[in-house]
Amino acid sequence: MAALQHGTARVSARVLIAGCGDVGLRVAHRLLALGDEVWALRRRASDDASGIRWLQGDLTRPETLRDLPDRIEQVVYLPAPGARDAQVYRALFVDGLRHLLQALDGRALRRVLLVSSTAVYGDHGDAWVDEETPTDPPGFNGKILLEAEQWLAAQPIASVVLRLAGLYGPDRLQLIERLREGGVSVPRQSLHWANRIHVDDAAAAITHLLSMEHPLPLYLGADDTPLPLNVLYDHLASLVGAPAPAEGAGPAGVGSKRLSNARLRASGFVPQWPDAREGYAALLRDR
Repeated sequence: MAALQHGTARVSARVLIAGCGDVGLRVAHRLLALGDEVWALRRRASDDASGIRWLQGDLTRPETLRDLPDRIEQVVYLPAPGARDAQVYRALFVDGLRHLLQALDGRALRRVLLVSSTAVYGDHGDAWVDEETPTDPPGFNGKILLEAEQWLAAQPIASVVLRLAGLYGPDRLQLIERLREGGVSVPRQSLHWANRIHVDDAAAAITHLLSMEHPLPLYLGADDTPLPLNVLYDHLASLVGAPAPAEGAGPAGVGSKRLSNARLRASGFVPQWPDAREGYAALLRDR
């Protein structure tokens, strides 16, 4: 198994990352540094020579998953849809997850970690949202991710779901460019909460949960500081010398809510970037 908490000696694990994009790659490098053997599955081959063992396969086509390595102990499932389309999401997150688990040796598999999204929640206005808050996804993406979560929970294998807030990081600065171009509006007469997590903190949270001996089945992955959308956007605009965004509607299909990371924090995880304003500022300095 992977690392154990509370001073227990760490034993290396055989980990498969299914869908190794930006966050997956960061997870892989963290696991390698801890001494794990890491395989990464993606549709296209990679020439990365960092020690990751690359596998080529398509999660939506089970015939491409026949030669997976044996004795995989932990799986991280975090594929990236190629299009914002219900059929694409279902094929990847529901059918793809089923295909992968059917292709792996169930006798060795100890844990599956599914990276989901806080899109499974509806609008909660000014209220705090945590793992006990009822789900009510407003969009097809949240509905399909929730279906994948429920399917996984019904399988005879230990599983953990991490619902991530909005990601930002070195390759996720489109918002900054839109602010510079004046292409962003925010609601100012009504309160709309924004929740973020830095990609490095998302990868660290995944690694942390893999290392726990007895994690709970569900965690929210967000930083410490939910912010009113206008406060966040005004601050980012000021960092790059752009005008404050004009008054406008909130993001479509995304309800307002304040996400609590208290459960993840209580498990021992500490984000490097507890406030997105500081995280964005560091990214812009590095850029």
